[in-house]
Amino acid sequence: MAAISVFDVIGPNMIGPSSSHTAGAAAIALLTRKLMDGHITSVRFTLYGSFAETYRGHGTDKALLGGILGYTADDVRIRSSMENAEKEGLAYEFVMNSEEKTKHPNTVDIELQNDAGRTLSVRGESVGGGKIRLVRINRIEVDFTGEYSSLIVSHEDHPGVIAYITKCLADHKVNIAFMKLYREAKGQKAYTIVEADEKIQQTIIDEIGKNQYVRRTMLVQV
Repeated sequence: MAAISVFDVIGPNMIGPSSSHTAGAAAIALLTRKLMDGHITSVRFTLYGSFAETYRGHGTDKALLGGILGYTADDVRIRSSMENAEKEGLAYEFVMNSEEKTKHPNTVDIELQNDAGRTLSVRGESVGGGKIRLVRINRIEVDFTGEYSSLIVSHEDHPGVIAYITKCLADHKVNIAFMKLYREAKGQKAYTIVEADEKIQQTIIDEIGKNQYVRRTMLVQV
């Protein structure tokens, strides 16, 4: 039997009525925001399952938008996230998809665009008690919680890239807690996700980016 902590019972500190539909939604959007550099100009949320059914009553829409604005689940500004988005010039759209069946009922797709025209597409799941995971980044299936300081490297699936990434981390004495490779297919686009026990410094990111097969690096600090 899995251990249950007091936080699983009482839930997280949050604004809103539901740890899954409010706190979890805000956490998904905030983690997605951390993966995108620059100023976000537009966002589209596609909601599935119970997210789509109860999003207004449980404040899922405000929580998602608040996360994109950088608000944590307990930030009172979530209540005014729509007004604040308009003040910041952030265009947003909510789409309900009641036809497609997803693996988890609390699922959302988030599509972002920044002021440089760069786009990012993420699928997230709110799994209960305010806990979340990202299960897709730009059409590639992943499994990522954001609970650790994390490095996401977009690269070509080419021999030696993983060894190069781990060497850069080892040279800077970063201890890897978890690491996994996700790819479209052999030799195609891939993501390596590294979750570390300490913060990952920008100098490491710059060094990894020098590899000819690395296309982009994303950093989430905890």
